[in-house]
Amino acid sequence: MSEYRIAIIGLGYVGLPLAVAFAEKYKVLGFDINQPRIAELNNGHDHTLEVEDDLLKSVLSTREGAPGLYNTSKIEDIKGCNVYIVTVPTPIDDDHNPDLTPLIKASETVGAVLAEGDIVIYESTVYPGATEEECVPVLEKFSGLKYNQGFFCGYSPERINPGDKEHTVKKILKVTSGSTPEIAEEVDQLYKSVITAGTYKAASIKVAEAAKVIENSQRDINIAFVNELAMIFNKMKIDTVDVLEAAGTKWNFLPFRPGLVGGHCIGVDPYYLAQKAKKVGYYPQILLAGRRLNNSIGPYVGSQVVKLLMKSGKVVNESKVLVMGITFKENCPDIRNSRVIDIVLELQDFGVGVDVYDPWANAEEVKHEYGLDLLESADMEQYDGIVLAVAHKEFSAGVLDKVKEDAVIYDVKSFFPKDKVTSRL
Repeated sequence: MSEYRIAIIGLGYVGLPLAVAFAEKYKVLGFDINQPRIAELNNGHDHTLEVEDDLLKSVLSTREGAPGLYNTSKIEDIKGCNVYIVTVPTPIDDDHNPDLTPLIKASETVGAVLAEGDIVIYESTVYPGATEEECVPVLEKFSGLKYNQGFFCGYSPERINPGDKEHTVKKILKVTSGSTPEIAEEVDQLYKSVITAGTYKAASIKVAEAAKVIENSQRDINIAFVNELAMIFNKMKIDTVDVLEAAGTKWNFLPFRPGLVGGHCIGVDPYYLAQKAKKVGYYPQILLAGRRLNNSIGPYVGSQVVKLLMKSGKVVNESKVLVMGITFKENCPDIRNSRVIDIVLELQDFGVGVDVYDPWANAEEVKHEYGLDLLESADMEQYDGIVLAVAHKEFSAGVLDKVKEDAVIYDVKSFFPKDKVTSRL
C-alpha cells in the first residue's frame, strides 16, 4: 500500500499502546465502544497507566491529522482505513470455556466497513485456527468480499506486559504472519517500521496463534510446579524460597517463584489451547493439571492463614484480617482475573472479617467485578492477621511497624524480610 490508514479496534491495555506507537508515524483511528474511555483518551489521559499522559497528548490529532491518533466510538469514522488491527479481550466464561463474543463482534464491525484490498490483523489471544475458522467467515459475511481475494488477514500476537515500563510495545520483538506470502511480508514490514526490537515472521497464521498461546501456557505450568513444591515443603516445614534460591545457583535452573496466577493471559490462555485440543480429539493433561493447581492456590493461602490464626490462639470467626492488594500483579491497576479474591472468599467462608486495601486499584471497578469495598487507607493496628497478596511498592517493610505484636503475617509474594513474617508461600 502506498499509504497506511490504520484502525485499532479496542483501546485497552493492548490496543492503546499499539495505537500510540503507530500514531507516531501513521494516520491512526482508535475505535472502542466504551464512550467514557474515548472521552478520557481524547482528553489526554489513560487510567490504565500503560501510556503516559504526555506521550498520549503528543500523538493526539484531529480526524484529518497526519500522522496522529484520533479516537472514536463511531463506526463510520473508521470507514476508509485500509489496515484494521483487532485488539479486543478474549476472556473465559465461568466454566473456563473461551468466550469469543468480543472477537466476533469486532469482526462484524470491521466487516461492515471493509473494502477491496484491505488487511485485517488480529492480536487477540486465540487458539490455533481461530482467525481463519471463526473470524474470516464473519468478515466475509459482513463485507461481501472473499478471503484472500477481496481482503486479507494477518495475525500478530500481543506481548503487552501490563505495568511493565521497561518492556514496552516497541521494545518487545513482534511475531507476525499473513494469509498469503505477500501479505505476510507486508504485515511484517508494517510492524517492523515501528517496533524497534524487530519482528519474526512466522510460517503461517496458525503457527503465530499457536506460538502465542503456548508462551503463557508454559509459564502457567512452570508456576504450577513451584506452587506444588511450596505445598510439599510447607508440610516438611522447609522454606520454599530458601530452597529455590539454593537450587537457583545452578546455571540452568529456571527462576520461577510460587504465587497466585491471575490476569488476562497466564490464567486464561491455557484454556484456549485445551479447548482446541479437545476438538481435535486429544484431552490435555499437563495443561489442565497446571490450571487446576494454580486455581487452588488462593483457597490454600486462605486456609493456611486460618490455621495460623488458630495456632496463635485467636478465635477465627472473631478475627479481622487485612488483605493487602487486589490487582493481579504489583504496581499496576489491572484487576482482571485477579485470584486474590479466592483468598478473600476462603477467609470469609471461615467467618473471618476481611478488609481489602489497594492504592492502585479503582474502587468502582473492584466493587463491580468482585463486590468488595476497598479501604481508602488501612489502620494496621486493628487486624489479627495481615495477608500480603500483591507486592506494590507502597507496601514496604515499614508498614509492618504498625502491626499488632501478635498478628499473623502471611506473605504470598515473599516481599517482606523473612524474619518479619509468620509464614510465606
